[in-house]
Amino acid sequence: MRKILLFFSLIFLSVSAFPQLSVKNLLCDNLVNPIGIDNKQPRFSWQLQSANRNVMQTAYELVITTSDKKTVYSSGKVNSGQSVHIPYAGKALEPAKRYLWRVRVWDNTGKRSNWSETAFWETGLLEPANWQARWIEPGYTEDSIMRTSPLLRTGFTAAKTVRSARLYITAHGIYEAFINGKRVGEACLTPGWTSYNKRLQYQAYDVTSLLQKGSNALGVQLGNGWYRGYLAWRNTHNVYGNTLGVLAQLQITYTDGTTQTVISNEHWKSSTGAIQYSEIYHGEINDARKDKTGWTQPGYNDSDWSGVRLADHPKNHIIATVNEPIKRHETFKPIKIFTTPRGELVADFGQNLTGYVELRVQGKSGDSVKIYHAEVLDAAGNFYTENLRVARQENI
Repeated sequence: MRKILLFFSLIFLSVSAFPQLSVKNLLCDNLVNPIGIDNKQPRFSWQLQSANRNVMQTAYELVITTSDKKTVYSSGKVNSGQSVHIPYAGKALEPAKRYLWRVRVWDNTGKRSNWSETAFWETGLLEPANWQARWIEPGYTEDSIMRTSPLLRTGFTAAKTVRSARLYITAHGIYEAFINGKRVGEACLTPGWTSYNKRLQYQAYDVTSLLQKGSNALGVQLGNGWYRGYLAWRNTHNVYGNTLGVLAQLQITYTDGTTQTVISNEHWKSSTGAIQYSEIYHGEINDARKDKTGWTQPGYNDSDWSGVRLADHPKNHIIATVNEPIKRHETFKPIKIFTTPRGELVADFGQNLTGYVELRVQGKSGDSVKIYHAEVLDAAGNFYTENLRVARQENI
């Protein structure tokens, strides 16, 4: 009898824990609580959950408010079974602003759900005119052959307690951004490969947790990437331009409601660091002796750094990011390390992959370690790179 009672108790709990009708999985432009959305009519989607079969939506009501509870749109009851890509139909959206939304539905038996949990989205900058930042480029004279990866930095003061902060940033080339010594976001190879002169995506990051009251520092490291790097064959490079640059705008909101904007401008500094050469096809030269330790930290002495140059690049083709970011998501260890008949030391990862090599070495200043990459061995079991043609794929 106790087993039977327990069985029925479990059934009762599972059914009662699952409401008769509810709204779940709220998406804005197919994303969960996104930030940096430039779509002026974002689209809303949701899913119904019910303990019963054959339950269908027959109507919905959608309400959108600002963070201070002001209603910007209320659909009223709309007789529709559509629950995917409902377009925003309210008043004009403001840039860099958070909006809250929730929805409730009616089903084909006339039952109404409770309001869903509240979701949000944040608009991006929406218009070129909302970019206060200026394009900046390194101010030093660049080596035209080696073309080191530039470092650009600025310091600023957050005088009050920060409630929220968003960094909007893009680059000519590829970039990694840092605030107070910590990397911004998880995306890699941003802003990605595009026709830079016609369409350039910017990224929006929530950097609230990286800021501190008092002194702060924002740093950006650039790489050639697809913008000016070597592409395809016949010594093709500088396809989209020959000078790297960054456009960055940090918008801070304090707990008292006041705001502050930190932008890329003529007050930034530029220099070079450990990365002496970096190309997608040819590899990287990293000289640890030239590392600028602490350059992304507040209080760093950049008095011997060069200034920057302002560049008058257009902004009317800059758009918010619409694709998924490239991220690091797995770590592989070699399945075998061996020496080839030719005497080459090979680490075999067991598959063809795209990623970064991480290793620990010991030596004295001036020693170098060279790492080459290949996909296969030749018939004799030696390292084979002929299929890479002119791509050196050499890290030093």
